Amino acid sequence: MRWPGAARKFPLFGEVMLVGILVVVVSLPIITLPLALAAGVRHVRRFLASDDARLSLFWADIRYGFGAKLLFGLAVLGLAVVLLLDLDLAGTGALPGGALVAVVGWVGLAALALVVLGYAGAWAPGMTGRTAIRVGIASLRADLVGAAYLLSAAGFTVIVTWQLAPLIMPALGCVALAIVAIPERRPAQSTVQALR
Repeated sequence: MRWPGAARKFPLFGEVMLVGILVVVVSLPIITLPLALAAGVRHVRRFLASDDARLSLFWADIRYGFGAKLLFGLAVLGLAVVLLLDLDLAGTGALPGGALVAVVGWVGLAALALVVLGYAGAWAPGMTGRTAIRVGIASLRADLVGAAYLLSAAGFTVIVTWQLAPLIMPALGCVALAIVAIPERRPAQSTVQALR
């Protein structure tokens, strides 16, 4: 069995909730969100593989990622703020072509979310941020359905957090699990062939 940790359903649920809490705590400075999510993904992956999933390894990943790798988080924050300001300005109706600006803003936010999720799925200690971004984007391009699933997970996180802010903790844990699980699913064509 490739993921023996997945057979233990209740402990998996607990790990996903714990990862969500850890990601939120590490993400409080906001620019650390990509790093926190990447470390959470690595922790979930270790748990599912029944490898050593001690919390000290999560914190070791966080320590390793501090420094120059936080520039990616700063760039993500800056771009997100610009896109949100564009959306806010487009919503006032004072901007000519506001509808087009709104569409570009939403598409930009969706693309930014996918880049962050791809980075989180690809990053590992020893890998440069640029390499993690390239690998993450390449994996998303190779699996467009999987990218749509990840975008749905990001949208789910935004909606539940908007409804009740503390739900960001379990939602981010579920996103970390989705980043690990979505690439592991069977391709749709083999599923259709198996049904015939």
